[in-house]
Amino acid sequence: MEGLSKLSTMVIVCMLVVAPMASEAAISCSAVTNNLSQCIGYLFRGGFIPRACCFGVQRLNNMARTTRDRQQACRCIQESARALGSRLNPGRAAGLPRACHVRISYPISARTNCNK
Repeated sequence: MEGLSKLSTMVIVCMLVVAPMASEAAISCSAVTNNLSQCIGYLFRGGFIPRACCFGVQRLNNMARTTRDRQQACRCIQESARALGSRLNPGRAAGLPRACHVRISYPISARTNCNK
């Protein structure tokens, strides 16, 4: 029984040490990509914005709570935009948050300084 008590205490101590680190973790690029993947067709061809795209934009906005999260999301979006190249319509990308009724504090642009 004493061994179980020591193990339980050790697990609790580990959780207390790791919890602050987990809360400071920046959002992953895969999370950004997964949430915005339904928007690609609209960003390339225009037309209507799929409901799943706006749900993804809203989810991503809700996930990016800290400055560090928003900076990382910004970098991931810029990285994805570079990878997609000239097929991506910058005007549609810039207007996507507003079209999905999401307010963000920075413009979506290849020139956005993600460090600010």
